[in-house]
Amino acid sequence: MNTQGTTEVHLLGFGEPESASREETLAYLERIFLANATLDGNLGPEAVRQRCRELAERRAPGLLADYERIGGSPLIEQCRRQAAELSEELQRRGEPVVVRFGMQFTEPTIEQTVEAALAAGARRIIGLPLYPLCGASTTLAALSRLGNAVTGAAAAAEREAPEVLEVTGWHSHPAFIDAVALSIGEAVAGANVALDDPGTRLYFSAHGTPVKYLAEGPPYDRYVDEICALVAERLGVSAYEIGYQNHSNRGIEWTTPSNEDLLPTLEADTLVVVPISFIHEQSETLVELDEDFAELAGEHGMSIVRVPVPWAADGVRTTLADLVQSLLGTESHSPPLRPCRCRESDGTWCLNGDRQLKVRPTALHP
Repeated sequence: MNTQGTTEVHLLGFGEPESASREETLAYLERIFLANATLDGNLGPEAVRQRCRELAERRAPGLLADYERIGGSPLIEQCRRQAAELSEELQRRGEPVVVRFGMQFTEPTIEQTVEAALAAGARRIIGLPLYPLCGASTTLAALSRLGNAVTGAAAAAEREAPEVLEVTGWHSHPAFIDAVALSIGEAVAGANVALDDPGTRLYFSAHGTPVKYLAEGPPYDRYVDEICALVAERLGVSAYEIGYQNHSNRGIEWTTPSNEDLLPTLEADTLVVVPISFIHEQSETLVELDEDFAELAGEHGMSIVRVPVPWAADGVRTTLADLVQSLLGTESHSPPLRPCRCRESDGTWCLNGDRQLKVRPTALHP
């Protein structure tokens, strides 16, 4: 299939400032809080703006300190490299599509990416969120932004809007599970740690989400349970832990158990810590896990082996390319895509679909 100049793949991500600028960090935080303003209830427009500014001012000093410690976030550069490598992989497979990336909260924005696509004459856009686990404020919000951007840009250009195809949840793709399992295996081997040692505990750390989003949107916590079960099964591990990295800025209920509550209850010498819902290294892995979590573990007599996010792994690139080919209707090794239940609209597909989710018997949300 020759799709040059007609089909584009847009990788959609969260975004994070590449520098430690206070102005950029404040603007980034305000955009996040505004996008999730419904968590504060029904406030008027001016009250919403003031509330989000206050939240950003409160959070900024700590986040700025994090960026200074890690020299700015590597997330954007990793997205840039993923887009280039996915383009090369699709070219190798005979799919000469254009691959771009757009962020929800930093540049290049989703809107800027769409404008570039329309200027290049794109007739079809595949929205592929860089979130393996489907969530309301991540996957669905990014795809909603993409759809609105396409409609708005096409109207402004007075042209027909490109067809939009979307992928939501893809965490169960076998190549992705392999990539995570391989990353864990390499990390424990490098640290001379054995997963079957009685003093070693496999610990999955997932990004938390407000419980309100679980009640209203995708069952993100069940997807977390499932991917952890799939990875553990691939490793031959029967016992493991799942904790959440929560950000309780608004004082609302988040997913449980939090890492802060779970870690002190464990008895282990070494925790093998896997950032399971992340697809890039960023402040939430390089600071929250490598420093804050490690310090808390040390206070309770435990050391950690932090498993790197396999963002550049062959398995991740294979997964993304397979998903694109499945949507294009060409030869793919991807499991069958199904109509998405989390975002019920024409042209939206995922690997979850109508199948029964498999979760471990001890899952918090059976």
